Amino acid sequence: MSQQAPVAPTWHLLTGEYPPAPGGVSDHTRSVARALAKAGETVRVWTPGAEGVSVDQDVIVHRWPGLFTPQGLVRLTRELDACQGPRRLLLLYVPQAFGLKAMNVPFCAWFAARRQDERELFLHEAVYPWSPGAPWRHQVLAGVTRVMLRTLAHGVDRAYVSIPAWAAHLPEPLRTRARWCPIPSPLPLDAPDEDVRAVREALGDGPCVAHFGTYGTAISDPLKAVLVPLLQRDERRQALLLGRGSSAFREALSRGHPALAGRIHARDGLSPEAVAAHLRAADLLLQPYPDGVSARRSSAMAGLGLGLPMVTNLGHLSEPLWRESRAVALEDGTSPAALLALAEDLLEHGEKRRALGERAARVYREHFALEHTVAHLLRRGGTA
Repeated sequence: MSQQAPVAPTWHLLTGEYPPAPGGVSDHTRSVARALAKAGETVRVWTPGAEGVSVDQDVIVHRWPGLFTPQGLVRLTRELDACQGPRRLLLLYVPQAFGLKAMNVPFCAWFAARRQDERELFLHEAVYPWSPGAPWRHQVLAGVTRVMLRTLAHGVDRAYVSIPAWAAHLPEPLRTRARWCPIPSPLPLDAPDEDVRAVREALGDGPCVAHFGTYGTAISDPLKAVLVPLLQRDERRQALLLGRGSSAFREALSRGHPALAGRIHARDGLSPEAVAAHLRAADLLLQPYPDGVSARRSSAMAGLGLGLPMVTNLGHLSEPLWRESRAVALEDGTSPAALLALAEDLLEHGEKRRALGERAARVYREHFALEHTVAHLLRRGGTA
């Protein structure tokens, strides 16, 4: 009598955000969920939001307010248990995404207790950084997030990290077996030529320097310190600001430098396709990061995937690959003078820009593309 083939587990992705909610974790979760469904897997997503169940390209999305609160977990338990097994839970983890002021210990204990399910952990971020001179509230948060991660890791079958540095916070043997899975670009990897031409015509003549991000102070300050002198040195140059918060940043920059206002352009709230077209229209991408460029920075991945020449910097979270691959123009920190010199050199030498962009696209395909992450998720057999 022949044995029946084992039933493939259903994927249940647990995430603090999912489109239309904005954010890097939101974009990444949808990309992974859709790719798994395209590969023939059954996929459900569980996320906070307005009450309802919807279908997103063969992905079933469950939403309700307070999903990961202690009260919401009672309902989540009931509804998960009602889904046919076997079940594979994939937690897309950022401490602050699950509520209770980034200290949702009950949720972590709940996840650790789901021994009847396969459990896998994807760390977008691991813990809140600890500093001996930090305010006591931050020290408490740093300690609690470390307890949360240790709790989550108990009994986890496999772990994935957006940057190798996060693996150091996992207990052994999970730490050694954790798989590095970079965050892929949230944008299409190309844009129609006619769309790119339309953007260029709207921007006007002259070299265009772009930035893509959300304009938090830690990034906007060094960005401003480089962007302003770049524009001042050549009156033909244009600045293109993309992403949430770009309009407010443009207004502040224009108030401080009214002579530059006509050459600073902001595009907030664009679709991913429109952002890709705008980036393709730029000559150079300027992306300073306080902790260094890394594979968790989806804004850097966007530029890399589109094959854009990028000026950025190393920091304590940067992977060795950035220096080894020469896929971007790199400095060791966010010194405005050093980043300015890199940007000036690339703006003056078109051949250097083209070569750098070609390397960027090749390195993206070889190391960062979504299919690498999906292959790791689908690979079974006991190795992380």
